[in-house]
Amino acid sequence: MASLKALKIRINSVKSTQKITKAMKMVAAAKLRRAQEAAQAGRPYAERLEAVVSSLSRQLAGGATVSPLLSGTGKDQVHLIVVATSERGLAGAFNTNIVRAARRKAEELEAQGKTVRFYLAGKKGRVLRRFYPNAILADHELGGHKTLGFQQAREVADDLLARYAAGEFDVAHLFYAKFVSALVQLPVGRQIIPVAVDETKADVPVTSAGAVVEYEPDEEQILADLLPRNVAIQVFRAMLENAASEQGSRMNAMDNATRNAGDMINRLSIQYNRTRQAAITTELVEIISGAEAL
Repeated sequence: MASLKALKIRINSVKSTQKITKAMKMVAAAKLRRAQEAAQAGRPYAERLEAVVSSLSRQLAGGATVSPLLSGTGKDQVHLIVVATSERGLAGAFNTNIVRAARRKAEELEAQGKTVRFYLAGKKGRVLRRFYPNAILADHELGGHKTLGFQQAREVADDLLARYAAGEFDVAHLFYAKFVSALVQLPVGRQIIPVAVDETKADVPVTSAGAVVEYEPDEEQILADLLPRNVAIQVFRAMLENAASEQGSRMNAMDNATRNAGDMINRLSIQYNRTRQAAITTELVEIISGAEAL
């Protein structure tokens, strides 16, 4: 039976942990609202840009001067999986779910005979080094920035585009967690290089009235500017979605940890009281026995 002193130390230790997890839950809840608003505000632009690019791409499909970001390299052998995770842990299964989705995609591609490489954007994606020690193409750390903005997304996108132009990969897939609610964050994977033409969005007119659109300058020049921008916007969107998902997942994880700590404190308190009562009873029996002996 555990001693009273040891039980008291454990109870105090769990109480200290409970204070920390409760504070972390409150901080995550405060950050969640701002992150959620930013993620939701960024969706319309990213989705509309995808629709515009799809519409223009469909019109120029098969053209002789189509950008490699649209037509591809002509090969489909080396696939780069960009894994966007957080810089910090204690966020429940947030990072684990993203990594698991990326691994499933990698296994699927390898089963098709493709070569898979990984681009890590965030510290928590480094767990993939255990499974693919020789397949990490780059490790882009974002922890040096207090707040993530479009500039950081542009840095990642520019690096990806430079590596694509250098022939280091043929296709790039981006994995992140889409924020649905504080309780639900869905791991999502999408092809960003070359730009995948979504047939459902290619028919969406650029104008709401569906009128015939004339481009100035021509479509090819517009695409030359929009395609790299689209990659940066999709990376930025992933960062915004991740920021909201991370805070939602951390808030829930810390809430569960706080509840579990409370349950443990109750169990330890009951054990402490029983142990203390047993010790008192033993002392009384010893006193009575001593008195009777006299």
